[in-house]
Parts: sequence; C-alpha cells; structure tokens
Amino acid sequence: MKLTSQSIQENQPIDGQFAFCIPNEKSHVCLGSNKSPELSWSGAPAGTKSFAVICVDPDVPSVGDNVNIEDRVVAADLPRVDFYHWVLIDLPANTKSLAAGQFSSEVTPCGKAGPGAPLGARQGINDYTVWFANDADMRGDYYGYDGPCPPWNDLRVHRYVFTIYALDVEKLELAGKFNGGEALAAMKEHILGQASLTGSYTLNSALR
Repeated sequence: MKLTSQSIQENQPIDGQFAFCIPNEKSHVCLGSNKSPELSWSGAPAGTKSFAVICVDPDVPSVGDNVNIEDRVVAADLPRVDFYHWVLIDLPANTKSLAAGQFSSEVTPCGKAGPGAPLGARQGINDYTVWFANDADMRGDYYGYDGPCPPWNDLRVHRYVFTIYALDVEKLELAGKFNGGEALAAMKEHILGQASLTGSYTLNSALR
C-alpha cells in the first residue's frame, strides 16, 4: 500500500493549520486551526473490507514534571510514550481519500462528539481525553482528530505517524468508547496491509 498527503510531506514539518497549538511570542503557544489533514491511499490488498486510520506521536514525555514550566526544559533523552491523536475505524472499502478539514476544522473545548463520523466511519477517543482530564475548562471525551501540541520547552522534535490499515472485516468488534490501543488490539488479526506517513512538529522556538 502507499499513503500520500497534500497536507503532510514525509519527514517534513507539519503546517500549523493542522495543529492543535501554534507558536505565540507572548504566551509561547495559542490554539491553532486544528484541521485534519488530507490523506490518500492506493494499493489496498484484495479482500479489503474496511480501512482504519491511526495517528500517533511516539515522542511524548513519559514524565510531565517539567512540561511547559518556565526556566525548565524537557530533556531530549527522557523516555517517551505514545500519544494517540486520531483513531478512525470502519471506513468503507471504497474509500480512497479523506479531505482536509473533513474530520476536524477547529479546536473544540471538551472534545468533539463521537463515535459517529463522516463516511459512516467510527472514531475513538484520542489522548487529549486523558491530558485534559483535570482541566475544568477543557476536560471531556476528545473524539476524532486533534493535532499536534507538544510541550513548548521540549528539546526533542516530535514525530506524528499517520498509518492507514486495510482490514478483512467491515466492522471492528469495538463498542462504545475506545482508544488507540484498544483499536490496534481489535484490528491485530485483521490487517491485510498498511502504509505510513510521518511528519514532525515542535513549539520550541530554539528548534524551529
């Protein structure tokens, strides 16, 4: 399979229009346009009955003690964990692309509704659900796509890996609210093919 995008180029910085946060000189960051990117794919194997899309940042700090704190930095060699930005399943087998902004066009405080989605697909919750859990103004279930917002004091440039999966089932056996790890576990035995595209993003002015 091959995954391409008019929004994201392989191993290149992601444009701020597809980010949850963008740089701001006075406050370090401010909210971005948070558009979901355009994605197109080809070469699906015979027998494909649905597609799934997962976007994950594998560079999120495993410890948040220094995150976004003045006069501190998040060390580049700090161990990192996965952070899911998009969990989309049950895309019909005749789907070949997703339009820019089709699944998100702005930041939605407390999260977008779900799991229903365009094209008859379903969306899981992304990890902003956990990130904002203790924020009274932002907490909620964040369904669908929410873009990059790495710590502005992180000394590592973050990667964002978009993967399209071709599956041998029309619907995955997932009910209600599900996250990225649960979606990957459910599709594990049903993957016929996959392809990935990786962009990068940083809010650290020293790395831009």
